[in-house]
Amino acid sequence: MGNVRDPAVAGFFYPADRETLSSDVAGYLSSAQNNAWSPSPKALIAPHAGYVYSGQIAAEAYAAWRDDADQIRRIVLIGPAHRVAFQGIAAPRVDAFKTPLGEVPIDIEARTAISKLPQVVLDDEPHRQEHSLEVHIPFLQEVLGEFTLLPLVAGSVAGEQVAEVLERLWGDETTRFVISTDLSHYQDYETAQKLDGATAEAIESMNPTAIGREQACGRVPVSGMLIAAKKRGMSVERIDLRNSGDTAGKKDKVVGYGSWAVCGDSTKAPIENAPPDSDRAMLEKEGAQIFRAAAQAVGYSIKNGKPPRVDVTSFPKELQEKRATFVTINKNGQLRGCIGTIQAHQPLIADVVENAFKAAMKDPRFPPVQEDEAASLELSLSLLSPFSPMSFADEADFMRQVRPKIDGLIISDLGKRSVFLPQVWESIPTTQEFVSRLKQKAGLAANHWSDTFEAWRFTAISLKAAPQSDANQQ
Repeated sequence: MGNVRDPAVAGFFYPADRETLSSDVAGYLSSAQNNAWSPSPKALIAPHAGYVYSGQIAAEAYAAWRDDADQIRRIVLIGPAHRVAFQGIAAPRVDAFKTPLGEVPIDIEARTAISKLPQVVLDDEPHRQEHSLEVHIPFLQEVLGEFTLLPLVAGSVAGEQVAEVLERLWGDETTRFVISTDLSHYQDYETAQKLDGATAEAIESMNPTAIGREQACGRVPVSGMLIAAKKRGMSVERIDLRNSGDTAGKKDKVVGYGSWAVCGDSTKAPIENAPPDSDRAMLEKEGAQIFRAAAQAVGYSIKNGKPPRVDVTSFPKELQEKRATFVTINKNGQLRGCIGTIQAHQPLIADVVENAFKAAMKDPRFPPVQEDEAASLELSLSLLSPFSPMSFADEADFMRQVRPKIDGLIISDLGKRSVFLPQVWESIPTTQEFVSRLKQKAGLAANHWSDTFEAWRFTAISLKAAPQSDANQQ
């Protein structure tokens, strides 16, 4: 293979001789506990010290993949930068990484999938002397045989930015992740045990904010995985927790090591930008009042052709906050009007009243609602989360990222724009049809695609209520 990153720490962190290295790694793996995992972990968190110190702790993690190694085709390996200071996450430009056990090809498709993210840089320099990734590769070679690799070095970057990269690469069961980190450094044995115990608790409770700088050199990659996994309802289970005082060193200055498995159904779509629990609590408390205001707005609009005035100060403080809402009107189970705002610009209660008026009287797809229809109308209110831009390499990448039954989508191209709320999935359950209908709603062809296509996603809480009791009030 042409452009190859040669091993930098062979002969220092692990044996440089092929046969010795293979024998050592196989020995660590054969000594590992043979725990049954079903399904096997989507991700492993494992240490990156010299094998004499942390090799067995790493092997305990890699043993979890032995039974279904033939299913694993792609490894995303991410660890912290020790040698080069830089901003972002560095992906290599080279074609392969080499160890004494042979070359592993870089996964070009995976690299391309994240290359447009602003936190990702293509740079070989952070990889050249970095050991936090290299020491894992022989274990992967021994356990998996043939696979492709995307090694990533995390520099100065936030855990949320790491999570975004991991989410982009999540894939199916053929893609797995390795998160590289050691724990506390150069503490006495008892202090290290306390620090590492606290770190283990933070990892296992999936609380990345509780991991301090002195607790894990790979805390940012770990944080990224915890954020991504928590959104999918996954869990983290401890495999091993020790330090160099337990393996091959003295106990006056030790380094901590741990290994964990990220478990659960990795196929679940992540829930991002969901309205917080406080929103749900607010709607449970104030929902009846919001519906009453919306229903009264519909009734008033039918009689007067304009929305009622709203004294915002007469409503609870939560309803005075700027929020984006949608009001949907159905009649006999069929859409009769739907209008809303995507970006918050006025108090929630004022937005609901305005959108109720517009849904009843101004939706260009329908004639204005008449008074004799009022008793058969049903209102639905949606409270939207902030929307976030989607980044994708091509149409296939965009379609893979869409989350059925979770995402509301906004699309824009050629000066045209349209939006579907998450509740539209109830009537259009497939991603292909959902996106095609959304394009048609915007006035685009169902199969339209171009390099200027843009999309944003959001989530929403939706509530339904029949307005007939209030619709005739003025």
